[in-house]
Amino acid sequence: MIAEKCTFTCDRLASHRQVACCQTHCVLPHRRNELRCYSLEHLDQEPLSLTGHHRDVSSMVFGRRDAQVLLCSASADYVIVWNMDVCQRRADDGLIAAGTVIGTLLGDVVYLAFSSSGERVAACTGTTVTILNSQREQAMCTLSGHLGPLTAAEFCPWDEEILATISEDRTFKVWDLKTESVCYQSFVLSASPLLSCIFVEKSRQFITGSSDGQIWCFSFPNDHNCHLVAKMDNAKMHKRYLRQQETLTRQKGNMLWIGSSDGLYLLDLDSSDLLIALCFRDYPELSIAMAGSWSISSGWEGQMLCLVSSLFTPTVSLLAVRPADAKDDLSQCLEKSLSSGGQGISVFPSSPPLLGSPLNADLRRKEPNRPKRKGQHRGGVKEQPLVFQSKVKSSGYSSSPRRTMFSPKTNAENTSRSKETHRRKVGYILRDYPIDSSAPSVHQQQLSVTNATVCSLQYSGDGKQILCGLGDSSVFLYKSNLTGSPAVYTGHDSAVSSVGWSHCRQWWLSASKDRTLRVWPSGSSEPAITLSEDMLSHPISGAQFYYLDKFLLVACGDSLHLYLYHVDHTHDDIKRYKQRSIVKLAGRFKTTSATDITALSAINDFFSHVVLQCGADRSIQVLDVNQGRVVSEWPDAHSRAIHCIAQNKGSAFASQSPDSHNLFLTSAVTDGVKLWDLRTRRCVRRYENHLNRCHACDVAMSPCGRFIASGSEDNCVYMYDIRSSKYLHKLHRHSDTVLRVAFNPATPELLTGTLDGRLGVFRPGGGPRLSPDPSGAQCGLPTSPL
Repeated sequence: MIAEKCTFTCDRLASHRQVACCQTHCVLPHRRNELRCYSLEHLDQEPLSLTGHHRDVSSMVFGRRDAQVLLCSASADYVIVWNMDVCQRRADDGLIAAGTVIGTLLGDVVYLAFSSSGERVAACTGTTVTILNSQREQAMCTLSGHLGPLTAAEFCPWDEEILATISEDRTFKVWDLKTESVCYQSFVLSASPLLSCIFVEKSRQFITGSSDGQIWCFSFPNDHNCHLVAKMDNAKMHKRYLRQQETLTRQKGNMLWIGSSDGLYLLDLDSSDLLIALCFRDYPELSIAMAGSWSISSGWEGQMLCLVSSLFTPTVSLLAVRPADAKDDLSQCLEKSLSSGGQGISVFPSSPPLLGSPLNADLRRKEPNRPKRKGQHRGGVKEQPLVFQSKVKSSGYSSSPRRTMFSPKTNAENTSRSKETHRRKVGYILRDYPIDSSAPSVHQQQLSVTNATVCSLQYSGDGKQILCGLGDSSVFLYKSNLTGSPAVYTGHDSAVSSVGWSHCRQWWLSASKDRTLRVWPSGSSEPAITLSEDMLSHPISGAQFYYLDKFLLVACGDSLHLYLYHVDHTHDDIKRYKQRSIVKLAGRFKTTSATDITALSAINDFFSHVVLQCGADRSIQVLDVNQGRVVSEWPDAHSRAIHCIAQNKGSAFASQSPDSHNLFLTSAVTDGVKLWDLRTRRCVRRYENHLNRCHACDVAMSPCGRFIASGSEDNCVYMYDIRSSKYLHKLHRHSDTVLRVAFNPATPELLTGTLDGRLGVFRPGGGPRLSPDPSGAQCGLPTSPL
């Protein structure tokens, strides 16, 4: 995994100097003002000696210009650029290697940076950064504005006119070199100085880290208005990594190597997870025990080269790292576990229900035993006494045979008209969901419901109706266009925390904090089924229909209840107070750690054995109802208890790749939103732009599977593209914290509910449309767990 290729001994400590390494060379200070450059392909040969400085060399960096390797070194007297090919030819001819002086008496240069084209060099001295021409002595511009000494600077690789600088004042600035002005200045990020920074061209992000192990990841759009995407703590990530090493199987993605004082770390920028940790204490054969400075470069044959200086000894080591070896070992372990009897997890069942499975339970309704009348038979005409009267039929002999007479179809025109009228009535519902449409971003409508908080929202499967559970223990039923007066349903004694439609849209349910659940027939003002508080010992944290409306799933305390039910449609005005419907407990499943369930989700649109549940201990558990046990558990999935879980359930109006249904979202206070994949059993992306510090703000996934909407405490809704961690739109026009979000399954439309009882509707505007992923592999996810 990690090997020490060679070790160099210096004449003094190099722990706080900028060391340099590239794919072909590494360079070290020698005798204070000299440099020794080694060829990595021929480490046994004599190094190239570079002389020209009169004072101590303080920093150095490699760059490229026209496929030529350049080295820039700096001291208090000169800044010199060396062409390595020219210097090597002069040394082979017996001449002294010479470089080009591009700066004189700039001061103590602490950091150097080459532009991607190799035409410019940024030199950091004190609170000033000087932009130099790399071919001749010319100071192109001088930039100053930080309140503390600069620690690093980097050119933007896709726009050389942009430069980012970090400082001990704990802020970073983005400079426009054309106008020589600041185009973005950050807030104070940490209590410790910022030490390093880097641009990631693949994801268009800017990343900086501080001396206390904190890492900030910012999006870097074209307008340079940076937005914080993620904040990570290296120590906390390392602890989580030690607890979850068996889950670290991932193909190549948006990765970043981080050099620290105690080792080397591989970070996944999409999910903010630590993939590989290489600590010096685990490799006692290395010469380095504590690192002072790092230079990380890609090598050859899958290797990564690191030049690292020791913190306490005058030693510099060249390390070769093969990250593919660790990934191969983890993949082999997973393959071995799967071949030994383990099964990959998916929302789609791979086998029929077992014989003793709770899914095979059936509700047997006993028919009342009615006494048969004397002479009554199952078929035919009832036997009657024979009499000789013309008006009384005897035994059915005089009854005429029953025949179906032909009747011509005379209302053909009216039938066609009714069909046309039906088409006009349903309108856009008949059309497919436009999967290539842009995300909802334009405010269309706002409605004040009541002064009560909107606690739950859900569209019906056809997108025509909306259920709205309120904090005043009532439920409002609206049309999807929010016109007309809503139907009001009461009966609960506390806030309605959950509402849900059945797949057949004939019933819907409401669950409350008062430990009651009610199932309402569509169009009825009274519930057909009531689960009272004597049946449930704890408040309901989640409830829904399950297995194509066969069961009711109810999360209560540390248990998940599976109920069979039968809704009785008969009406009896005299005995309407008596519940004629039937409810039967088919199964009860407890969490593995006996922790309370905080969120629940299962797919009801097709047969699925998987139920996802989140615990108060911050864990995610995957329950296989067919087997009646928890088949997978992810501890410490968030830093706080998860309050919302949303699966990619799709819609009857939109088609997706089957693998995309294995994606689901979780949300926790102060810990953002995470996207998980059941196939790889780990987090694959993270979204943190929205504000969520105390309220349980919902998150939802669009029917096309391309967009994510999240409520926020800054009175906005954040709309994300599922393939990127930065948000697309920030939807305003709300008067209070946005608690609930829901997508219309039939048309691109977003419904929002706020803390002060208002509903809002957003639809797509005229912005650019994102093309759907034709392969169906969202977020660049693998198509298999390996």
